[in-house]
Amino acid sequence: MGPDLEVIQIRPGESFAVKWHGYPYHTVRWHFHPEYELHQIVATKGRYFVGDFIGEFEVGNLVLTGPNLPHNWISEVPETVPLRCRLIQFSEEFIGGAITTFPELGAVSPLLDLSRRGVLFSTSVSRQVMPLLAEITHAYGVHRISLFMSIMEALSRETSPRVLASENYLPDPSGYMSAGMNQALAYIRENLTQQFNEGDLAAIAGQTPSAFSRSFRKHTGMSLLQYIKRLRINLACQILMSDEQAQISDICFEVGFNNLSNFNRQFLAEKGMPPSQFRRLVADNFAAARAA
Repeated sequence: MGPDLEVIQIRPGESFAVKWHGYPYHTVRWHFHPEYELHQIVATKGRYFVGDFIGEFEVGNLVLTGPNLPHNWISEVPETVPLRCRLIQFSEEFIGGAITTFPELGAVSPLLDLSRRGVLFSTSVSRQVMPLLAEITHAYGVHRISLFMSIMEALSRETSPRVLASENYLPDPSGYMSAGMNQALAYIRENLTQQFNEGDLAAIAGQTPSAFSRSFRKHTGMSLLQYIKRLRINLACQILMSDEQAQISDICFEVGFNNLSNFNRQFLAEKGMPPSQFRRLVADNFAAARAA
């Protein structure tokens, strides 16, 4: 079975995405994305797949995967785990520009090259990175960049990186994207704020609407409406965090909603608070970070 495309959202005003999640989780599947990913296990053990590599992981497993390299971690647990892993995702454009601006970052270039086959880091490097990844999940502003640089420094000190996928394994994103569902997911990513329906996406995927609906839920763990709503609310959050002057009513229409009351209701259901409170709390957090 071919890997699924994961749509990565990096917020406006930020250089990279930082995430953490438990297990099971809807993105835990055989998937790929154009961004680099640094992935660390903080709980559970199990089996992981990177390209044509299959191995066993335990707490501390730290792996860097390159652009479009398929990967997945499957934990061996009978119950729900609230925090399984932390990860950073960043684009080739970002890291390339950073290396051009800061030549000292060139020390990580060999690792970035190796990551196209997946790189497993040593236990000692993983121990150095673990508290930095924990801290960066709640960091803002310049401190966030400082922690990213510290993580890159720790990675650059790796003396014995283990390359995972075989030398002749070459990711083929054009082949992955020929799959109908991935074409539909890419269309959603590129047209998120526009109006489209399940019939449009089913036609792109080459399926009937009912077959597409079943397949979409299997791939994403949610309905099409839930998926689009979540992406649009996340985009609204990004705008609220990066543009203090943007009116909430304008944001509503900008991210693809056509009714303000529905936008407010969906935002509340997704985030547990209205957009105005979200903006207020973000401002308070930024102020606290600056004062620290």
